[in-house]
Amino acid sequence: MEKIGRQNALYPMPVTLIGTVVEGRINFINIAHVGIFNAAAPHRISLGMAKGHYSNRGIREHRTFSVNLPSQDMVEVADYVGLVAGKAKDKSQLFETFNGELEHAPLIKNCPVAMECRLVEIVDTRSHDVFVGEIAATWADPRVLTDGKIDLAKVRPLLFDMSSCQYWSLGAPIAECWSVGKKHPPG
Repeated sequence: MEKIGRQNALYPMPVTLIGTVVEGRINFINIAHVGIFNAAAPHRISLGMAKGHYSNRGIREHRTFSVNLPSQDMVEVADYVGLVAGKAKDKSQLFETFNGELEHAPLIKNCPVAMECRLVEIVDTRSHDVFVGEIAATWADPRVLTDGKIDLAKVRPLLFDMSSCQYWSLGAPIAECWSVGKKHPPG
């Protein structure tokens, strides 16, 4: 092993397009710093967003947001959403949207998977807001489901890597969780 400094090696992360309503207008932002907030409550997710983002206002005001998972073929528009500030550019017409159960959590119809979330809490740091949301409903294109479950091979999620500053794709599965380890001898 070679020491390589203090690099965060948890990448790649899934790209998400966060939907909000700010000043009466739908807005989207590209955020890859998302996670499952608590393994005991997997329906809670977290978003790490710099305080200066325009979308933060909408999340704070309406206490809702959406988390849309773009597929690989959406890479250009997903990157654009992250490059352009909502305060300066109207991004409301970039996608065909729909509302689920929550009024101010716009969902993107052409994303294969989308979740609408209620804000549970905000962890306030000096530079970032960490929004913790509870998933109210998950929406999926029927074409990405296998036996009623999301099939990642069909979703073809877009992944982000900070180290290489590139978008990546997902590879093939290699083993079943909570199963393959049973073959390993105790020792």
